Amino acid sequence: MEISFWTPFFASLMAACVTTGGIFVIRYFEPWGRRNTTYFACFAAGVLISVSFLHIIPTAFGMSPQAPVYLLAGYLLMHFLNRFLTAYVCDKPETADYAIGLVPLLGIGFHSFIDGVIYSITFTVSFFTGILAAVGMVLHEFPEGIVTYLLMLRGGFSKKRALALAFLAAAVTTPLGTAVSYPVVSQIGPP
Repeated sequence: MEISFWTPFFASLMAACVTTGGIFVIRYFEPWGRRNTTYFACFAAGVLISVSFLHIIPTAFGMSPQAPVYLLAGYLLMHFLNRFLTAYVCDKPETADYAIGLVPLLGIGFHSFIDGVIYSITFTVSFFTGILAAVGMVLHEFPEGIVTYLLMLRGGFSKKRALALAFLAAAVTTPLGTAVSYPVVSQIGPP
């Protein structure tokens, strides 16, 4: 079954809408959101980890003998990037507010762009894999919008600027990632 560009793009737009919904909901229920930020972050991570370990990673291991190496490399890259940011950005008093706001903003923006790439890849593999990935990713988008907005507020941004930055980083970059990656991903054939 040939999947057109519009299937993953629609899934990424749905994710962007859910993220935007999370941002707007938390804007009106901010005190409640601040008290429960940890729960939102844990739920978002748990959904992604569950879908990854139950379907996506086993499928990747079956598709390529290099998949475990790429998985380990991706993990190590993110681990050392986190260590670098913690050691050289977050520990300095003069950049503490930026570390709370801008560093996660860049990370979430990159993460959301990669989400868009994942939509392109998973729907290219199979419709079922794309739907599973989309369900897991859309479920984590609502708390991602909440966490992004709250991190911007903690970083010292005004409510209006926090809303705009959270929307750009967490919502807009997902369909952008799909639009940029689909022409390349759709040309890749089976190994």
